[in-house]
Amino acid sequence: MRNLSTYPPLNLALIAGLTPDTWDVKILDENFDTIVFENADLVGFTSFTSTASRAYELAGIYRQRNIKTVMGGIHASMLPDEALQYVDTVVIGEAESVWGKVISDFENNTLQKKYCGELLELGGKPMPRHDLLSKEYLFSAIQTTRGCPMKCDFCSVSTFNGSQYRLRPIPEVLDELEKLPTNLVFFFDDNIIGYGKKSQERAIALFKGIVQRGIKIDWIGQASLNFADNEEVLKWAARSGCKMVLIGIESEKDEQLKEAGKKMNLHIGVDGYAKVFRKIHRHGISILGAFIFGMDSDSKQSLYDRAQFILKSSVDAWQTTILTPLPGTGLYNRLKAENRIIYTDYPADWSLYDFSEPVIVPKNMSTQELGSVIKDIWLKLYNRKTVRSQFRRSLWNLKSLKKAMWGYISNYNYYCLTFEDEILSGDPRYSHWIVSEKAARKKDS
Repeated sequence: MRNLSTYPPLNLALIAGLTPDTWDVKILDENFDTIVFENADLVGFTSFTSTASRAYELAGIYRQRNIKTVMGGIHASMLPDEALQYVDTVVIGEAESVWGKVISDFENNTLQKKYCGELLELGGKPMPRHDLLSKEYLFSAIQTTRGCPMKCDFCSVSTFNGSQYRLRPIPEVLDELEKLPTNLVFFFDDNIIGYGKKSQERAIALFKGIVQRGIKIDWIGQASLNFADNEEVLKWAARSGCKMVLIGIESEKDEQLKEAGKKMNLHIGVDGYAKVFRKIHRHGISILGAFIFGMDSDSKQSLYDRAQFILKSSVDAWQTTILTPLPGTGLYNRLKAENRIIYTDYPADWSLYDFSEPVIVPKNMSTQELGSVIKDIWLKLYNRKTVRSQFRRSLWNLKSLKKAMWGYISNYNYYCLTFEDEILSGDPRYSHWIVSEKAARKKDS
């Protein structure tokens, strides 16, 4: 199930592309491989917050052998002093402006403790080394923009990539698309449509370029609700191969949206969401809606209301996460100051910060109640009957079996990820769907 639900570490491919040709580079990826010690001159690590403790553990193996280690990425950038307890060097922020300096300093035996990257324009950079990534990935990955001006309370994108929306030159993006190893593509952009008319025009030009060059891909990307503002955007997105778009809805109620700083979604209302979803569906694009559970203004009833909204809405698949305070966010700083973060045995407890465990004290319920309610909701949302019912609705909305399958497969993957431990343990309450799906596929074949 893992190769269906994970995407390749594009940041490591990018670092490899920035590394001089005089170096031999190898990417070790625990998504598919068991990491064992391999001799090296310099070892780099990246991690999300939830995998930071594992990265530190692996770094320790190499440091015991006097091999220099360097760590970058979102977690190390937000907590560089913590990372420096476990690695020799930390790269803070985007690496393009400093990686050459890291390499030359290492070669001259003058490696520093910290390097702070600058926010540069995105053009003229070496192409990521996609050839070094695992062949097990079904999707290739590409990034065409960085930065976000929205500064949502729970998000660290603007802290890491800045609040200015920066664009890669379209010809460079198209050149990279032509060289990707698969025709299934994930656009890593936090919002591929951007903000404002000029960003819309740029997105249209990119999508047209894909069509005009004859690049045959099926792709999924991330966008805000403004993805549906311009019919030309939707038309050319669909023509260029867009099969699904992930939209951060977070909540159907203004109270939670205000709390999260989700300004673009405010005051749209249930009818407004329905209108947006219909416009996207008319162009044959399925919708993966992202929702957050456990905000301060949430009650147990509002959590169940959100689940009902999901089921009654026309989203084709749903990503449902527990509010999790990540370092570098306003949410983390506020909850830390209020002493409402309950798992603080760092770095070991960072493994719990994967959006599937309650790690805070909510305002209107206990931590245990939040965990119990969300598990009940997940069982309602991701059971086989519910997902198949949604698939039939998607088939009606999209008028295409292939396009409807994107939502169905996404929900199936989220089921596998949500209940991975229970499924692997053989618990019959959770493994029945897996068994039934395997039987159905065998029968169909």
